[in-house]
Amino acid sequence: MSPPRILLAGDVLGRLNQLCKRVSSVNKSAGPFDALLCVGQFFPENSDRLEEFMNYIDGRSTFPLHVYFIGDYGAGAPKVLSVAAKDSANLGFKMDGLKVCHNLFWLKGSGKFTLHGLSVAYLSGKQSVSGQPYGTYSQDDIDALRALAEEPGIIDIFLTNDWPSGILNGVSTTDIPPEIPDLSGIDSTISELVAEIKPRYHIAGTRGVFYSREPYANIDAVHVTRFIGLAPVGNADKQKFIHALSPTPAATMAATEISMKPTNTTSSPYASLNNTSHEGKRSSEDISDSQYWRYDVSKKRQKHGDGDRLCFKFVSSGSCPRGEQCHFRHDDEAREQSLRGVCFDFMNKGKCERGPDCNFKHSLQEGGNGSTRRPKGNTDRSKECWFCLSSPNVESHLITSIGEHCYCALAKGPLVPDHVLILPVEHLPNTLSSPEECEIDIVKFQNSLRSYFKEQAKEVVFFEWIFIRGTHANLQAIPIPSSRAASLHVVFNLAAERMGFKFQIFKNDTSSEGRSILRKQFNRNCSLFYVELPGGTILSHAVEEGEKFPAQFGREVLAGLLNMADRADWRNCKLSKDEEIKMAENFKNNFEKYDPNQ
Repeated sequence: MSPPRILLAGDVLGRLNQLCKRVSSVNKSAGPFDALLCVGQFFPENSDRLEEFMNYIDGRSTFPLHVYFIGDYGAGAPKVLSVAAKDSANLGFKMDGLKVCHNLFWLKGSGKFTLHGLSVAYLSGKQSVSGQPYGTYSQDDIDALRALAEEPGIIDIFLTNDWPSGILNGVSTTDIPPEIPDLSGIDSTISELVAEIKPRYHIAGTRGVFYSREPYANIDAVHVTRFIGLAPVGNADKQKFIHALSPTPAATMAATEISMKPTNTTSSPYASLNNTSHEGKRSSEDISDSQYWRYDVSKKRQKHGDGDRLCFKFVSSGSCPRGEQCHFRHDDEAREQSLRGVCFDFMNKGKCERGPDCNFKHSLQEGGNGSTRRPKGNTDRSKECWFCLSSPNVESHLITSIGEHCYCALAKGPLVPDHVLILPVEHLPNTLSSPEECEIDIVKFQNSLRSYFKEQAKEVVFFEWIFIRGTHANLQAIPIPSSRAASLHVVFNLAAERMGFKFQIFKNDTSSEGRSILRKQFNRNCSLFYVELPGGTILSHAVEEGEKFPAQFGREVLAGLLNMADRADWRNCKLSKDEEIKMAENFKNNFEKYDPNQ
């Protein structure tokens, strides 16, 4: 697939006729483009252009493609946006835009969504202490973005209305256009956010000029950021107000590709951000506080200060290193709900945007017989689990072999056609703490798969991501050509080095011996990633609380090794049910003579 093609525009100021005429012209000569992202003031400066603007809102004129905007202020904004906010189609938690009219979407507040494969984050409105419902961003919006920065993955595009302070730091004065206004008085909020989010592209408006900064290196990240400031639509100085991008989504790029730095890359303009002092700037303690509660945008939340916010650290782990100094609520009931498998985002927002991709419950749970202990084994949680055989949600057509304690199934959205999962029949959180009889079944399946793939001149790599709050264990098995097996150790070590850690290595004659040692040393109080390489070597890494670790790490490394970067995300590899059924039948027929349960 070719990369998405995106148009960017500066302050529209209600000049929709001029904007749409230019977009249609560019789309015809250099398109087609997939979407238009607008930064800066979108609505008119005064009522003179309201008639032109309302022609589009009321459907008498139309936008030539999907348009997304964050500059929700100007003449007519409260009236138009209040109608959109009340539309039944826009109710609920929507990060991908509230529909205003045909092809026009309002990115309200702050958030992150996927646009044609690109990860897009945004901060809508402008800074204000007035608490206006439209045209301003709140501290909640800022804290939500800080929480999103903690999540795995790279943000491709970050949209803000205003420029960040300090963006000209590190740039030669000869490279700064004279039209750029003095930026010394800008609040540092956006700079702080950009330094944390580390987007590949940062797009902004409002300053009246076009400026494309040299790319700069990010602190604690391998990729660079490019800043683009856009001029207003139809400006008298003929400054550039529309710009085209066609970036490959970071989620599909190989590690070597994403880490490439152009020769004109500068150091980060925000390197000294923590050493600067500015009136009104949040203290470092305040900034770190926001990381402890994550985001809460539920309608039920009341503005009674930080004490009403849940502490994410406490809810997720049962303890908080800040102790009594933490400004957020250490709620034992929320902690118990977390132990019962309830989604943290659901508890805070009343809804989880991950939908079926979320492995946690989206309803509050009662403890049986008054017990608040974590349920063990196969409880009623299995009714909602995608991997429990008793669950109505299990996709049984992908199951290829069932043993007494474990079963095999093909992966949904497989990296390669014979991508296999080994899963315990019982509802267990990981394979390393499973009962001995379950481990025996696992080793049988592993040996059978090795024999099966060896006949095809392939080796098999097994890996497991054990998340401390995970639900149903699954040990992944991915075959690779035997010719690539010698590179596995080097590639995984290189990926670990780029993530900032080193693997613990277990060298054994057989993988089962290594698994036995790993089971004895496994600490159930922390997350763990391990990979079993051909020849008996096991690499493992204990993931500390708060450490950023991608849940798809194993798959991403193998996707790079196999030159399949576009298949690193399983969601890019979904098949129809008919295709899955055919794939499973083919595997079962070919695997039959190796199946330990035949």
